[in-house]
Amino acid sequence: MDFSKHKVYIRVKDYSVSGEEFELLIDEELQLLKTHPQPAPAELGKYYESEDYISHTDSKRTLFEKLYHAVKQKALRDKVKLIGRYHPAKGVLLDIGAGTGDFLVEAEKSGWVAKGIEPSEKARGIAIAKGISFKNSVADVPDHYADVVTMWHVLEHVPDIEAHIKDLKRIIKPDGVIILAVPNFKSYDAGKYGKYWAAYDVPRHLWHFSKTAIEKLFMRENFSLVKILPMKFDSFYVSLLSEKYKTGTMNFLSGFLTGLRSNSKGRLNGEYSSHIYILKPGKAQ
Repeated sequence: MDFSKHKVYIRVKDYSVSGEEFELLIDEELQLLKTHPQPAPAELGKYYESEDYISHTDSKRTLFEKLYHAVKQKALRDKVKLIGRYHPAKGVLLDIGAGTGDFLVEAEKSGWVAKGIEPSEKARGIAIAKGISFKNSVADVPDHYADVVTMWHVLEHVPDIEAHIKDLKRIIKPDGVIILAVPNFKSYDAGKYGKYWAAYDVPRHLWHFSKTAIEKLFMRENFSLVKILPMKFDSFYVSLLSEKYKTGTMNFLSGFLTGLRSNSKGRLNGEYSSHIYILKPGKAQ
């Protein structure tokens, strides 16, 4: 996708690692934002080198991390139940961006044949110690391999979205399901915090999605969008981090109230802080 002539939507800063500033360019037709400049693949790794990058660690050093992991356990069980709702028959579940493997551990308990892909050697090592097995990359996955592919807050990290969606089409079975979750830059909390919105998370997040962007990008490869669901916890998590970026302190009360308001607005306009998308190969009947 060529963004060379697209205008700047907002300028944002990397608050967690480098302190560098980036532009987000907007594709008006897709309602998709692109981080500019995007680091070269060889440079991306250094932007993840932080103990604060919570999905790559099981650390519980602070109250915030303890709360995150406490909520995470219920969220994992809910994710497995969600998968069963849209693909009741157990089979092969491939989780791309598996992190430290807790979701796949929960899926295996429920009867799935769980496999992961995770580029972080540190996170992968933690997951392997929990008994999770991995594919090296999406390119190593055979055609029509998976009954279900999940990507929990991963698509925004993928350098070439269009090529990745083609890979998803190749590896999913004809009756399979793709389940992915991404932040929504059209949410109330995104609008309130602006350049401080934590879910921009540049430059680790290379892309920033709306509902329109997901539907149009996947329609190009003949996927049908079955359902969009809210991730209501994300509004609280993102708002708390955004408070820290904006004020320098983790203002729990303000962050919590913003999270409540964001979910309340989401019930009215359908624009939550993050969404889960259920997609199936083939055009909608």
